[in-house]
Amino acid sequence: MADYNVMEMMITVAARELEDGATVGVGTGAPCAAAMLAQKTGSPNLVIMFEAGGVSPLLPEMPISVGDSRTFYKAVMASGMCDIMETCCRGFVDYTFLGGAQIDMYGNLNSTRIGPDHQKPKVRFPGSGGANDFASFCWRMMVITPQDKRRFVEKVDFITTPGWLEGGDSRAKSGLPLGAGPYKIITNMGVMDFEPESKRMRVISINPGYSFKDIQDNCGFELLKAPKIVETRPPTDDELRILREEVDPYRYIIGR
Repeated sequence: MADYNVMEMMITVAARELEDGATVGVGTGAPCAAAMLAQKTGSPNLVIMFEAGGVSPLLPEMPISVGDSRTFYKAVMASGMCDIMETCCRGFVDYTFLGGAQIDMYGNLNSTRIGPDHQKPKVRFPGSGGANDFASFCWRMMVITPQDKRRFVEKVDFITTPGWLEGGDSRAKSGLPLGAGPYKIITNMGVMDFEPESKRMRVISINPGYSFKDIQDNCGFELLKAPKIVETRPPTDDELRILREEVDPYRYIIGR
């Protein structure tokens, strides 16, 4: 078995979700690394889009921000934020990767504040940026995040980014596009999706070396179980070589 670290595992698992010919809106960091790895392995025709306007670049190396000039390198189009968000609103973007300080059982994300008082929070975060737009209009939202009780909470302190809201058909009733919403949550311990009817988070895959109990013990709410839980396939030697030598040779992301 190949020797890999936690970040390499999460990036590889995320990359496998991006099929050839799909479109994905990404930010910098692990989501960008996953998109680059997918493009260099099984999905050469993956269309990568950046919030600042780069559309389908052939990334020469890891950009440091969504506005980095490398996000426009050999791109199909160098547009702007309005064009990217309009493309999402028109239903042309298949996937997006998002994150936050908190996530609940329905995939709602908080990147605004910790604490009940909006005027005097315990911690103030940057806020949405484009996360609300991406989550509202891209068809499948994915999250790459460490597994711990501080992040996985029963109820987020503030909904910055809508998931399945209160579960069931609450998202559709809110007026958001029917069928769009949270898709996969990828952590250092396993992979979760959402039960189709209740929209509750459930475990579908467990990483080598962990158990369902490990995941549950590091979650602030009760997780559902898929009918068949499998072991997550670890990175192959070829995936690791490309990730380490071509995607992130300076270990900006995988060195964390």
